[in-house]
Amino acid sequence: MNADQILSEIREANLSYLMLAQSLIRTDREQALYRLGISEESASMISLLSPAQMMKIASGNTLLCRFRMDDDLVWGLLTNHGKSASNDTTSRLHASILMAGRHQEAA
Repeated sequence: MNADQILSEIREANLSYLMLAQSLIRTDREQALYRLGISEESASMISLLSPAQMMKIASGNTLLCRFRMDDDLVWGLLTNHGKSASNDTTSRLHASILMAGRHQEAA
């Protein structure tokens, strides 16, 4: 992949993220705050963006979204690293609980 392709992919991901975020926020604000890991202020701003504003913001060269699972424990739970598949549901539930707690801490 060359630099132009990478920038094009970033812009596409940004626009997709903004469209999804706006849709989630307008449909169920509380769920959106949790699922996106954003603040109330960010949600308010995103919900009011016009299509032209979203295109302008998305066209930058910086990825707008980021992985929220920046913790080895959460990644281990999500990937079942070193565990059998029988614990998959429990591990995912545990990871969700940890991420929900972190969302509350950030709010």
